[in-house]
Amino acid sequence: MVEIANYLNDIVWGSLLIYLLLGVGVYFTLRTGFIQFRHFGHMFGVLKNSNQADKAGISSFQALCTSLAARVGTGNLTGVAIAITAGGPGAIFWMWVVAMLGMATSFIESTLAQLYKTKDDQGNYRGGPAYYMQKGLNRRWMGVLFSIFLIIAFGLVFNAVQANSIAQATAVAFDFNPLYVGIALVVMSGVVIFGGLKSIAKVAELIVPIMALAYLLLAFWVLGHHIERLPDVFMMIIRNAFGLQEAAGGAIGYGVAQAMTQGIQRGLFSNEAGMGSAPNAAASAAPYPPHPASQGYVQMLGVFMDTIVICSATAIIILSSGVLENPMDKISGIELTQQALSSVVGSWGSTFIAIAIFFFAFTSIIANYAYAESNMIFLENNHTAGLLILRLAALGMVMFGALAEMPLIWKMADLSMGLMAITNLIAILLLSGIAFKLTKDYNLQRKAGKIPTFDIAQHPELKTQVEEGIWDKENVAQWDKQKSI
Repeated sequence: MVEIANYLNDIVWGSLLIYLLLGVGVYFTLRTGFIQFRHFGHMFGVLKNSNQADKAGISSFQALCTSLAARVGTGNLTGVAIAITAGGPGAIFWMWVVAMLGMATSFIESTLAQLYKTKDDQGNYRGGPAYYMQKGLNRRWMGVLFSIFLIIAFGLVFNAVQANSIAQATAVAFDFNPLYVGIALVVMSGVVIFGGLKSIAKVAELIVPIMALAYLLLAFWVLGHHIERLPDVFMMIIRNAFGLQEAAGGAIGYGVAQAMTQGIQRGLFSNEAGMGSAPNAAASAAPYPPHPASQGYVQMLGVFMDTIVICSATAIIILSSGVLENPMDKISGIELTQQALSSVVGSWGSTFIAIAIFFFAFTSIIANYAYAESNMIFLENNHTAGLLILRLAALGMVMFGALAEMPLIWKMADLSMGLMAITNLIAILLLSGIAFKLTKDYNLQRKAGKIPTFDIAQHPELKTQVEEGIWDKENVAQWDKQKSI
């Protein structure tokens, strides 16, 4: 089974997705005038007034925390370790590259998701790639295909990946039986996901900022103990990224191509830019400023925080600890991160990582389910009748992941993620002209000293595509609170 998954992954990643992902990121970066760099400060300005919501949607801050809950998970701890052991330290450089380019891609897909959002039969905002494929491209079949890929990837496989990392980490730190860990995860996850999207958003809003801050503080502490090694760490990353030296200390360096493949794979798994997942959270928000592009800025910040900040923290912990200088034949994934931290802070480092990955992965499980829920509702034409089956299947995969072996789980995750990303990248390329117009409209209003407000009357070509009533003037006006950003 692993061999079949490897063969299919070689086709998807080696021949298609890497070039498509990088190409799309470069194209959007150029067409938006390097928006992720020019408007870097504005991302934080939008976040300043992001705690507003209405009865139909969650706040922009809750949408960011929900998307971060999905992003900040095993990719940040286990995934970084796998990238380093399989592709060498240079894989981290390619994670940075895909993140910086991915910020522009995330901006485009999240802006489109906001524009084409709708309401389910309970009056809550729903949206995402499936919706803009149907409404913007008039290709429901494409939306159905994407929804199926996403439900398999996020509702099922990725939840198994997160549960697997929790089970591994707690086994190393506390010698817990994976069966009991799986049962506890099923119970805890079930309590939250049966509460629906707003329950998930509230939990994410509470846990995500605390866990991210605690992890970063620890990373800075480790960095403080090894500050003299920091220049060597960065040189190791750069040299290995371009094949200027062999990967050191037992890391399996397959050259530039392997470093690129591992870095981009793990980077995409971590920050999800272009994958089509975060737009599901972006579409559920009631944005401020009341313009689709404002959610593009919010989710662009999420990519930066996930990879450039948190993944880099994990990489520095591993590379500065010296664990790569010892034979690692039997060390992989989360065990490497635990050993690296323990070498600096002592035995409680393994315990801290186990606790951190529990919270990281638990919030990922509930956020992953939220994405799958929106796409199940799309398949049911905005009805919610089939959610019970989805919830039971998602919880079943949590238990499966806690008991299964890691290699097959990760290969399945890579494959489902790749197919989903290819479908989404094609769609946002086809719709990019609309996103560019919205971006121009937003920033012209900013330059004029106005709070950017989307007026559908100024875009008659979109009137027949967007959901009736969503962007009518009276609905948008409720957000005009005359706050500066």
